[in-house]
Amino acid sequence: MTERVALVTGGGSGIGRAISRSLGNSGHLVIVTDIDADGAESTRREIVSGNGKAVAVTMDVTSPDSVASTIAGIIDEHAGIHVLVNCAGWDALMPFVDTDEAFWERIIGLNFKAVLRTTHAVLPHMIERQWGRLINIGSDAGRVGSSLEAVYSGAKGGVIAFTKTIAREVARKGVTANCVCPGPTQTRLLDEIAAAGDDGERVLDAMARSVPMKRLGTPEDVAAVVDFLATDEAGYVTGQTISVSGGLTMA
Repeated sequence: MTERVALVTGGGSGIGRAISRSLGNSGHLVIVTDIDADGAESTRREIVSGNGKAVAVTMDVTSPDSVASTIAGIIDEHAGIHVLVNCAGWDALMPFVDTDEAFWERIIGLNFKAVLRTTHAVLPHMIERQWGRLINIGSDAGRVGSSLEAVYSGAKGGVIAFTKTIAREVARKGVTANCVCPGPTQTRLLDEIAAAGDDGERVLDAMARSVPMKRLGTPEDVAAVVDFLATDEAGYVTGQTISVSGGLTMA
């Protein structure tokens, strides 16, 4: 495979880090982006230590100026972006009635509008090249809902619908668009959410027991699916929503 450039948002930790490592192992030049510069650099070092190629870039996906200038610079320097993985995200558990406008703006801005922003910047170049892979990290919360995650579920539902629509619009342009939806996955964010309550361990154990495979997912479980969708072999797969949930969701 000719070296392809893969940009991953939220690549400094968790699922984004696992995706970045996997794409690096597959021969991509990985542009690891994150608002956490130290996290992005740590991921870059992991990829390079495994004989992969990577660049760490600080980018704030909630800032139109940051996204526009950063992506323009990457495209100029590397002659394009072949694979875009939108993984940056954040959530906090609380009843919808306890949320406010500021919370809504933060959740929607990071989990939905950021996907619009990066896609809008990268997609024209994929269309011009007649080859591209858009892979958005959604959530099963966006497919079936999730208690205490009303706004997050709505944002991720928007990502799913947006991805399907882009897939239709670019289906004849050599570009595919798919959404990968993790179920309960062992990440720092999940640990922080569990730690916010008095019975975090019990909550995590209950999550694991609810999964038919009786375990939480790992970031590497999600990365494996993303890695496949980035290949030539996945060229006839588009507009799909793929759950990585150990069987927790099957519809």
